[in-house]
Amino acid sequence: MMEVVSENRSFGGRQIVAKHNSTACNTEMTFAVYLPPQAEDGEVPVLWYLSGLTCTHENAMTKGGFQEHCARHGIAIVFPDTSPRGEGVANDEAYDLGQGAGFYVNATCDPWRPHFQMYQYITEELYDLVEKEFPINDRHGITGHSMGGHGALTIAMRNPDRYQSLSAFAPIANPTNSDWGRKQLSAYLGDDETNWSAHDATLLLEQHGWQGDILIDQGASDQFLDLLKPEALSAAMARRRQAGSFRMQAGYDHSYYFVSTFAGDHVAWHAERLS
Repeated sequence: MMEVVSENRSFGGRQIVAKHNSTACNTEMTFAVYLPPQAEDGEVPVLWYLSGLTCTHENAMTKGGFQEHCARHGIAIVFPDTSPRGEGVANDEAYDLGQGAGFYVNATCDPWRPHFQMYQYITEELYDLVEKEFPINDRHGITGHSMGGHGALTIAMRNPDRYQSLSAFAPIANPTNSDWGRKQLSAYLGDDETNWSAHDATLLLEQHGWQGDILIDQGASDQFLDLLKPEALSAAMARRRQAGSFRMQAGYDHSYYFVSTFAGDHVAWHAERLS
């Protein structure tokens, strides 16, 4: 059962925050959906935005500036949380593991396994709930920032039947070779690195590619470039001859100032491919 927590008018549409009891994550989960004004007259396509480390559904909803662009192009946008939360949910003192850092995988190791099933939550449970509860058609795109960019890329490449467009902002591009990845993948999936490759965008792209083109924006002054490893993904795109655009944006860092600057480009890009 879904419960609406809040609803606000925005650019002629509706910004909704809702919560529900998640079977996948075995706890209550909160998410947000923006419905453009066109949704008053019928079903619209939807863009999924996956957030990065430490974020909840609220960060991109309030700082990303997506609503105006979505209203212009007639596309809904979903902002899920980044992890399970609540009493009894495992956590860690570090900001990059545990609550706020679900990494969009299905954990197989304790203490994470009972709740940290974010891959299933995003690709199945919340996906189905959004289609059921809102005027959404079967055209889905996916994007995300940092850890969420990692999630968007890996989820789309593993589920090409569910997503028709793909982009990312400053994704963790090669987590099996980064401290932002090796730490989380070993904690959630164990020390057998053969289980990690299904959650590495660079490796997935080399092996499978993507059915369409990909848009990636990366700030050239990003303070986390050594952890994100954008050069691994751009090189894989070249080797694969993958259609797409990998744009290094001069002067931009890792913040939501960067995301909000290029949010309009990404929404327009997805809207064109989902129309």
